[in-house]
Amino acid sequence: MGDGSRLAVAAANTDVDAMTRFALMALTAALGAAFAQPSADPWAWRAIVRGTNGVVAAEHPMQARAAVRVLEAGGNAVDAAAALFYMTGVTEQHQAGIGGDAYILAYIAKLNRVVFINGTGPAPRLATPEFYRQRFNGIPPNGPFSTNVPGAVSAFDLFLRSYGTKAHASLVADAIEAAEKGHPLSEFAARTHGEAMPMLLRYPSSAKALLKNGSPYSPGDLFVQPDLARSLKRLADAGPRDFYAGSLAKLTAATYRKYDGLLRESDLAAFQAEESTPVRSEYKGYTIYQAGGNSQGIVQLMALNILKGYDLKALGFNSPDYLHVIVEALKLAFADRDQYISDPERTVIPTAALLSDDYAAKRRQLIRKDRAIHGNPPPGDPRNGKALLDGAAIEYEDGPSSITVTSVKPDAGETSSFSIADRFGNVVSVTHSVNGTFGSGLVVEGGGYVLNNRLPYFSLDPKHVNILAPGKRTLHTICPAIALKDGKPVMAWNTPGGDNQPQALLQAFLNVVEFGMNPQIALEQPSVTTMALHPTMYPHVPGDKLVIPETLAKKVAAGLAERGHKLQVQRLQQPYFQQLAGVGAVKMVTIDQRTGVMLAAVSPAKDDYAMGW
Repeated sequence: MGDGSRLAVAAANTDVDAMTRFALMALTAALGAAFAQPSADPWAWRAIVRGTNGVVAAEHPMQARAAVRVLEAGGNAVDAAAALFYMTGVTEQHQAGIGGDAYILAYIAKLNRVVFINGTGPAPRLATPEFYRQRFNGIPPNGPFSTNVPGAVSAFDLFLRSYGTKAHASLVADAIEAAEKGHPLSEFAARTHGEAMPMLLRYPSSAKALLKNGSPYSPGDLFVQPDLARSLKRLADAGPRDFYAGSLAKLTAATYRKYDGLLRESDLAAFQAEESTPVRSEYKGYTIYQAGGNSQGIVQLMALNILKGYDLKALGFNSPDYLHVIVEALKLAFADRDQYISDPERTVIPTAALLSDDYAAKRRQLIRKDRAIHGNPPPGDPRNGKALLDGAAIEYEDGPSSITVTSVKPDAGETSSFSIADRFGNVVSVTHSVNGTFGSGLVVEGGGYVLNNRLPYFSLDPKHVNILAPGKRTLHTICPAIALKDGKPVMAWNTPGGDNQPQALLQAFLNVVEFGMNPQIALEQPSVTTMALHPTMYPHVPGDKLVIPETLAKKVAAGLAERGHKLQVQRLQQPYFQQLAGVGAVKMVTIDQRTGVMLAAVSPAKDDYAMGW
């Protein structure tokens, strides 16, 4: 690294002039500059949506409209969530739908408590580590061997039966119409069809349903899905159970048998979503609830617990000092995720110990103010109250690191999420997904829908907590959140983005709570993403980069690289590369308990859209 007083700047996929211009900007940034929070005076780039009857923050205008129509007709947030879910499967089949999984968090006003629905399905009974090692020497990223039992339909059925007020059939009607008559594709959606074309062309049913005469759709093209419309009608007429033990289950199983896949009718018939216990933690008067069980939602809470020991506001919004401790706390939390989180029916997760203040204090002591942790830190030992497992050691960067300027291909994007608040006091936070773009890529013949490719989240390492096993649920990245203050809901937020999800949720929350931003302005700020973790997607090769958008790097790159963070600077914001700044693709609703006014906000990403009245 030269004489240690300068930063080495490497350029990848960019011209020398652009690299030089950026390097000069980074190197001239004063390390001790003051980073005051953004002024509260400027308006947000997107409209701030407020309402007194109900608000919806969704990932597509038609999804928000479907939910608002239910609320206007007297339904509650639970009813609206079911309608929005089915509309997602029409407008965003590349990201979520009836073949995917779901976590649902909801504050139910009449119960005065937060409930959690786990709609994540297990591996098929025929899926064994031995099979995948012998046949593939790994786990395929898509195709008929990449699918777990889809749990979302069962999750929303359970949610609606338990807490809804409307008949299931009425809530599918808008989605049926949109599939039958078609809807014009957005730029974002059309792009995903094009990028997925090589995968889709492998299967005649996929090419027929998702391509236009073997070619990708263009923005504005009408996307008609007759087979999906018939499947949704079947769900409306026969009920959601048909998806698991009826005609739709037979269609699904027949398609997977045709392609020699492992999913069987018996796998589908055996599945039921469950109501379980969310995880929660306290932060400055807020009680934050996250998805429990096999979700990575606990990562956000562990990081928050570590950050309790810092005066974050005094460090300065998005200053090098602030971002350094945020990133280090997240790295330590991800290390514990990878060590302890999997299906709670197959392993004992030390949840209480992981979320204890004493354990957080011990892990916090591993953070140095002047040095970044090298690579992936080792996990701690929460059961014995130790910062590190016996025999483990933590290393730190020994000097300044390089800044790499990259030009990346935009992510196609996977997963969908939404937040809803109603006039009855209910609040819903949902993340649901088929995982990769168009999931497995295999459209069920005659059904018009794709199933997930979630099975590659498993490990094939027999010593790993998330080792594949028949009937086991894998670790999931989806992790919706809800926050209460004085026992009442004040915030619901969620995002797609794989391993970025708890990182974006953490930064969005702190933007509001620590720096007093209104939600829309909070979600338009630049954010960072650490890759110093074991990615959830097989083969789980660990990374070490800190991804940062150029607009933020101009101010903080020098200060972060000086500590040893290996910066990967990109012109646009990770993870969807559509804008210069933003926090994931977060959908947030907040409630002013004093006035009752509800606010819906969305990050400037994907087709995110908010409505209210």
